Amino acid sequence: MRDFRDAKAMAQTLREALKVKSISVSHSESLELVARTLGFHDWNVLSAAIQSSQPVSVQAAKLRARSRSAGTVIPVAPMRDVVFFPQLITPIFVGREKTRRAIESAAANGGRILVVTQKRPENDDPDFAALHSVGVLAEIIHRTEMPHGDLRVKVSCSERTAIVRPVDGDFLAAEVAPIEETRGLDAEAFMLTREIFEAFQGFTNTAPPQSLYRYAGEPAALADVVVQLMEVGIDKMQQVLETSDVVTRLQTILGWMREGSPAKAN
Repeated sequence: MRDFRDAKAMAQTLREALKVKSISVSHSESLELVARTLGFHDWNVLSAAIQSSQPVSVQAAKLRARSRSAGTVIPVAPMRDVVFFPQLITPIFVGREKTRRAIESAAANGGRILVVTQKRPENDDPDFAALHSVGVLAEIIHRTEMPHGDLRVKVSCSERTAIVRPVDGDFLAAEVAPIEETRGLDAEAFMLTREIFEAFQGFTNTAPPQSLYRYAGEPAALADVVVQLMEVGIDKMQQVLETSDVVTRLQTILGWMREGSPAKAN
């Protein structure tokens, strides 16, 4: 039986086999099929597992040490109705006791926490089945007790991160691994970046804010910032967060823009 680390080769073999039978699937679709066949939730989770299990070069080891997230156990903070993205600095308000314990544990052990969106915001005590499998790793900057009892936590979000394995305890925690982005510097990504700037005004009826142009040379970051300005809803924002292929991410956002209005994208 082939090792799960051969998933990309398996996906290519699957595409070729299906093509012989006149069945066409995209590269992304074949990766998803292989991931599910191997028992993983989706390609993001399988990709993270592959990345955390492979030998790395000295340079890659330095990058992984800097992120400090591959294969480590991180407390998890569920969010009811918001999706966070890398590079975002924002406060979160914590009222649930289990999440408060997760925050306190994170603060006492390096300050890192995984912020993950719930599938149903009305769930007051979500388990891992009630959470999406991909969130964002965040660093706790500051904590403040609010007069009404909630905890205000300012966090700085850094990278897309997949839940690899839940860990039992009195708060949610999991073994996690960073998600590797692909095609972020492809020529097609930069072409799509230009198209998004052109489509932005038609979608919002306003010119792109000047602050957006700082991301003109960073297609991946641009996609993340733009989707947060579009008011497309939680499900679509989560879809973008889970899309590790930057070209696909940009194509998806551009497609929503070309539908004509925020109302149509909801």
